Amino acid sequence: MTGRVVIVTGASSGFGERFTRVLHEAGASVVMAARRVDRLRALEEELNGSLAVACDVTSDEQCRDLVEATVARHGRVDVLVNNAGTSNIAPVAEETAEQFRHVVDVNLMGTYSTSRYAGLQMLEQGHGVIVNIASIVGMVGLGRMPQGSYAASKAAVVNLTREMAAQWARKGVRVNAIAPAFFPTELTSELFDGGSGEAWVAKMTPMGRGGAAHELDGALLYLASDASSYVTGTVLPVDGGWTAV
Repeated sequence: MTGRVVIVTGASSGFGERFTRVLHEAGASVVMAARRVDRLRALEEELNGSLAVACDVTSDEQCRDLVEATVARHGRVDVLVNNAGTSNIAPVAEETAEQFRHVVDVNLMGTYSTSRYAGLQMLEQGHGVIVNIASIVGMVGLGRMPQGSYAASKAAVVNLTREMAAQWARKGVRVNAIAPAFFPTELTSELFDGGSGEAWVAKMTPMGRGGAAHELDGALLYLASDASSYVTGTVLPVDGGWTAV
């Protein structure tokens, strides 16, 4: 990744912060985007050459501004990692339309807007890579952990990934997705508290445990780099075998 210019959304915590550190360590110039600017500033001071940009991905204008700020700083965008996301744990019968719409706005519309503006830049350049962070919840149903809006939005991200890949494959732009299972993050803190949630994950996962933070690093670097130069339109589960059974 040496010399590559990478945008990571949702970079202030969780997967996004981890991805930012991994890509920086691999030699990339990382533009970090999130709403929590104070966290981004701290990360910017720590990671030499990085750039913090305030961005709410539910705002189409802010997604455009994010790409423009990256181009103004570096002259191009080589890789976009669409990581920003949210969830709402509630049965479909109890989830309000407003709650459902908010999750879709962040997870799907945010991915669409950043991909569109970054994609326009990449098409003009003649090269680029987009890595979307989907979820196994966009591939299979869970039931016990009800989250209709999250499942619907991540399923849409899966097929948006495929469609963008098909449209741009002959134009030098690759689009793939990672579909993680359950990893410890701020969004899953209650699940990994040593109680029944963690036991459920262990029981349901063929490998008998949830994922560790570093176990997404390889998938990210593979899809973001030329190691996957002949790969586009794929969704890579990193799930301990969850979707295999």
